[in-house]
Formats: sequence, structure tokens, C-alpha cells
Amino acid sequence: MPQPSAQVTAAEISRIAGVTRATVSNWRRRHDDFPAPSGGTDSSPLYDLVDVRSWLGARGYTETADPAEELRTALRLHQQGGGLTSSLLPLVLAAAQCTPEERTALADLSDPSLIVRAEGASADVADLVPGAEAVRFAGEDIGALRALLRCVQDDGTGEAALAVLAERELEDSAIGGTYRTPAPLADLMARLVPGSCERVLDPACGSGSLLAAAARLGAGSLYGQDAVTVQAQRSAVSLLLAAPNADVEVRVGDSLRADAFADLTVDAVLCNPPYGDRDWGHDELAYDSRWAYGVPPRAESELAWAQHALAHLVPGGHAVMLLPPATASRASGRRVRMDLVRSGAVRAVVALPPGAATPLHVGLQIWVLQRPDPAGPERKTVLFVDTAEAGSAGDRTSAASATATGTRGSSRPAPDWATLSETALTRWAAFAEDPDVFADVPGTARAVPVVDLLDDVVDLTPARHVRASRTDIAPAELARETEEVRRRLVSGASALGRAARYTGWSAAGPAPREWRTATAADLARGGALTLLRTAPEGRDATGEAPSGTRPVLTGQDIARGTAPSGRPRSLLTGSPPVIATGDVLVRAVAGGDGAMARVADETDAGALLGPQVHLFRPDPARLDAWFLAGFLGSAENIAAASTGSTIVHVSPGRLRVPLLPLEEQRRYGDAFRRVHTLRAGAARAMDLADETARLLAGGLTGGGLVPSAPSTGNDRTSGAGSA
Repeated sequence: MPQPSAQVTAAEISRIAGVTRATVSNWRRRHDDFPAPSGGTDSSPLYDLVDVRSWLGARGYTETADPAEELRTALRLHQQGGGLTSSLLPLVLAAAQCTPEERTALADLSDPSLIVRAEGASADVADLVPGAEAVRFAGEDIGALRALLRCVQDDGTGEAALAVLAERELEDSAIGGTYRTPAPLADLMARLVPGSCERVLDPACGSGSLLAAAARLGAGSLYGQDAVTVQAQRSAVSLLLAAPNADVEVRVGDSLRADAFADLTVDAVLCNPPYGDRDWGHDELAYDSRWAYGVPPRAESELAWAQHALAHLVPGGHAVMLLPPATASRASGRRVRMDLVRSGAVRAVVALPPGAATPLHVGLQIWVLQRPDPAGPERKTVLFVDTAEAGSAGDRTSAASATATGTRGSSRPAPDWATLSETALTRWAAFAEDPDVFADVPGTARAVPVVDLLDDVVDLTPARHVRASRTDIAPAELARETEEVRRRLVSGASALGRAARYTGWSAAGPAPREWRTATAADLARGGALTLLRTAPEGRDATGEAPSGTRPVLTGQDIARGTAPSGRPRSLLTGSPPVIATGDVLVRAVAGGDGAMARVADETDAGALLGPQVHLFRPDPARLDAWFLAGFLGSAENIAAASTGSTIVHVSPGRLRVPLLPLEEQRRYGDAFRRVHTLRAGAARAMDLADETARLLAGGLTGGGLVPSAPSTGNDRTSGAGSA
């Protein structure tokens, strides 16, 4: 029986052909011979891949699909489905450990020879991947094998291939609730562990983000366990590649019901456990020795994970856990929380703004726990930190930029990770050094005596304890701060008004203008620009972070429109590119809110290029920088050059640029520069308006400010309270 062809969406056709989705829509309307839908629905049709390739080939369109997209399509075409994806996971490890030259040699092998080599390579690393078994590939697998090789060769790390395989396996198994911990959050959690840690455990390791963050800080022994087989396998492969010098041990299984490391004690535990799981094993684990602080109620699976983490720590060791806010206040967990607080096991609770991690609509919390040490000092206070305002400082800027550019992504802005992390780490470091002399920071951090927490509720919600200290601000100081912000708002509104006067644009004519384009890869080959990027994490030759005090430009800096805020120690390469004035900077990961591209100015010059940013250095005699940034960062261009689902990666070489004379480029560049000024002014005005309103409302309701008496009777408008 003949094998049915794969079916592709219009979006996938645009990636295959290297055009925008709008172009595919035009093809469907204007060309009668465009392939008819072979499946799907009227609103989301599917097209036969063989027919699409034949139609494109007849018109001279060569395939430019991203290797990750090719792998995704090859897996969809394969009849074995998820059975093949699990067999390919060990091969990612084997392929990523090869040199580029070795992978090229593998790609040049005949189909039978490649199958034999793939089977041998998978067998060589099978012992390192949990649940992996001996595999036999067949002739029908060759398309997926070659697509995987191209994908690994393209990014050099194997991470893109891992993401595609895990995504496909999770779809086939219908497993839900598996979300990757964002890298900035993982780094923050790892840095909240005091001192250096050699051995780190994550009992719900997922894709391995938290253990990878620990490895970046020097952890030498990494232990992980996950109930989902593909997640454990992905974590093992990812960690073996990102931390080749570390001892990595990842097991498959439910850590609460079947602890694979029952006799292991470690220096630190990092964990983002599943939330709201009522079937966590309450009945069969009722008499488990881990419940030193009380048997967790059926509805309190998070407190079971917290005690599991404490049971694996050496005395004095720390656990840092990401938990939902209900864990801090739910009535059913009061007794366990009371014993955790009374014993000194709870050291700090940090509230995060919504959008920090899935679920994005909930403000999650980081709990810092410490296993009590009988020989250690008595713990008399608990630190509460509320980063909601610090973490959302750049949200208005991001939202405004996204609205102006049409950048796709979540409607909820990403947190300001640089400010958020600095706030949490600074307050925690000061508290950990000497809790007894910690100075409260009104509205942000407060050390609360243990005895004050042991009431009828034992509510550990940071906002309840931190915001109560706002009345510590002197009224005169509050009034001065409010007036200063108001003056800046007036100045910012004036600047926005001046920027809004730009009218240097007109209609193109009866139809939108069309032009020939070239990919950034083609322009680079022709010498019109240079493409640069910092070596991917974990794959550099030296493994040494650059020294010095130069800041690092991150993708978040581009999204928020802020100056470079990263630290050199976050880079795992000794020679990252140095940014120069006029460079065009594009975020390497699409999605979320905020601008996707910008032109480097004097503030950016001299900073180091972060790992999630692409740098385009144009030849000024051939390309205008603002023209280039405007088209590279357009929503359609980014969409056509992006692949992935959970994490959407931008392939810089596939971004397209119109081929226009330099003089015309400069006219477009001037327009894009003015748009940038308008967008930045609007974002600043929105930030200042929000800050002014917040200070006024908080001051009036908190008693620090009072409304002034009207100067004349005509100033007052009658209302409900008038006589």
C-alpha cells in the first residue's frame, strides 16, 4: 500500500518557500493551478506536501525551510509517529557530540550506510539516556534521520532537534502540563542558593532548565527525575551536551511514589513541581518518613514536594522551589506551613509578577527552604520579597513596542528580568548575611518575626507582609517623589507630542508596493553585511566566561528598549562579539511582547553580544542601518523566518530584505527612525503616567498625601458629597 504524503499548512508552505504568509495567500487566489486543499478545514486547510513541492519547483522556488521545520515535517510524514521520535533522542546526543566535519561525512553516506552508523551511534550512548533501548532503523526512517542530522548541524547544539522531538512525542502521547522553566527564572532560582553547590537534585526535572542553570554556576553532579519518559530523556541529553564535564544522572519515574534517589542527600534542590495534583499518592504515602512537618493533605501536593526536597538535603542545605500562590495561604495547608515556619525551614518567599512562568496569568512564588541544622543558629525571621513592581517596570515599554510593531506573542508582557532578579538577589543576600540586622525596604522586602507568622492562618503571601510597611515612607518624601515623577511625565508628554507631528508618509497607490528581496544569508555572502552571534551556551571551545566589566546586551534589553543589562559571567565563551554603533540587533527568540530589532547607539557601543541576540553589521556604503532594522524586525518577516512552538527561534539567514537603491533605503531608514522615536516616547510617557498615578493613589489611600483645598469655589465640581 502506498504511503500517504504529509500535509502542510499555509504557514509551513511559507517557510518551505522562504516567503511571507501573505504571499502564499496571494498564490492561492491568483493561481488556478495552486494545489487544492487535501484536508483540514475551510478556515485551516492542509495541502499535500508532494503537490506543494512540485508546484514550487515548477516556478523556480527552491526550498529554504528551516532544518527544525524539515525535521518536524519528516516526523509528521513518518507512519510510526511517536515510536520513531523516542528512538531518535539518543541519536541527537551522538550527533551533537560529533564535530561539524564528522556530521558532514555522515550526511554524505548512502542510505544503508547511514542507517548502520545511526544504529551504532545510538547504541553507544543508550546507557546515558534513561529508558533508551536498542533500535533498528528501516529504509522508511531515512528521511527523518537526514533531517535530524541537518537540524543538529544547523544549530550545533542539538537543542532545536530535542525541542522538536519532545514536542512531537508529547503531542502523540497527549500528555499535558509540561512547560519549560524560562531560562531567566531558572538562573534566578539557581543564584538564590547561597555559596557554591557541588551536588544538585531536581526531582521533577522536565526539560532540565533548572539543572542546566546550576551547571552554569559550577555544579559538578546533577541528578534529575521525571515521571514523563520523554522529558527525562530530553533532560539527560540536554544536560550531557550543555555540561559535558558534569556527572549527569537522570531517571524516569514519579519522585513522590517511586523515589529513584531515596538514599541521596545533596547540597541543593531546585524544583518546579506540578501544581494542583490531587492524585499525588496521598493514601499510599500517608506514613512516609519524608513527612517530618506533617502529612500533606490531599489538596496540598506542593507541600509534599517541599518536604520531599527537604528530605534530600544535607543539614543546612537549601531548596529553591517555584510554587503557586495558593500554597502560601490555603487553609488545608495551615498545619504543615506552621511546622515549616516554626522549625526554621522556611527562609524566604519571593512573589513574582504574572507572566514570569506558566500559568502566565498567575503571579507565582519562589520559596527558599533550608533543612534545619541542629548545630546552626536559631531562625527567628522569614524574609518576604515582592517583585511585582520591580518585575513589571518595563512592561509598558514592551507592550507599547509590540502594539506599534505588530510583534506576535502573548498579550501579557514579559517581566523585566534584570530588575526583578537584582531586587530578589540583593534583598536575599543582605538577609542571608545577617537576618537580625536586615533593614526592611518599604513596599519591596520585609523580615517578619516567626512568632508573628504563627497565627490562625499562617499566611506566607509576601504582599500581605511587605505592603503593610508602605506607611514607613515620610509624607514629605512621598510628596517630593510624586512631584518629581509628575514633572518628568509633563516633559515626556511634550516630547511625545513633538514626535507625533511627523507626517512624512503617503499612500503607495491603488495597490501595495512590491519589490524583489534577498535573504540576509545571501547579503552576507555578497559582502553587504556580516552576521555575528555569540557561541551557543555550552558549546564554546574555551568554556571560560569573558573577564572585565563590559555589560551584555540581552534579548530582554531589545524588547524593553533598555540599555545592556546582562553580566559577562552569563556568557560561556571567552570571545563574544563587541557591539559597535550602527549594528542592527535582532532577538534570536520570537514571541512575547516588545520590539524585535533595534539599531545600536552610543549606549550599546562597547557592550558584549548576548547569546540570544543576532548581530547584523551592514556595510554603510550598501545598506542603511535603520532601513535594515525596520524590515528585519517586521512581524511578517520574523514569522516567516521562525520555527518552533513553545520556543520560537529566529533563523537570521532566512530574514528577507528589499533590494533598493541606497538613497531610497535612507528615506525608509529616516521613517523607521522616526517611528522608533515615537514608539519610545509613547512607552516612556505610559511608564511615567502609570508611576504618577500609582504614587498619587497609594499616597492618598495610605494617608501620606492629602488633596489640596480648592483656590476658589469655582474649582470644585459638585458631586455625591456636596450639599
